[in-house]
Amino acid sequence: MSGDLSSLCGGLPPELCEQLAREQQVIKIKLEKRRYGREVTIIEGLDERDVDLKKLASQLKSRLATGGTYKNGRIELQGDHRHRVKEILIEMGFPEDNIIIVE
Repeated sequence: MSGDLSSLCGGLPPELCEQLAREQQVIKIKLEKRRYGREVTIIEGLDERDVDLKKLASQLKSRLATGGTYKNGRIELQGDHRHRVKEILIEMGFPEDNIIIVE
């Protein structure tokens, strides 16, 4: 099975398919402590077949003026940006009900 959206949605228009895919994802935003007390915001639950994680990570990093990376299907941002990330994801069209901030 390829990662092609059209094969996943059985002929639905790509925009509608992308919206359905976003609505099925449960996105978790959490904070991890690293060495020397550094905080890292972790964003998990995004489906790599539906969302370009590299592009999304790049957009988040520039909007938040912070460093970060994406790896192993998750985005890592330096610092505590949990609430701001949620606002940005909602602006980008992800449903608010599917975004969970893990305290």
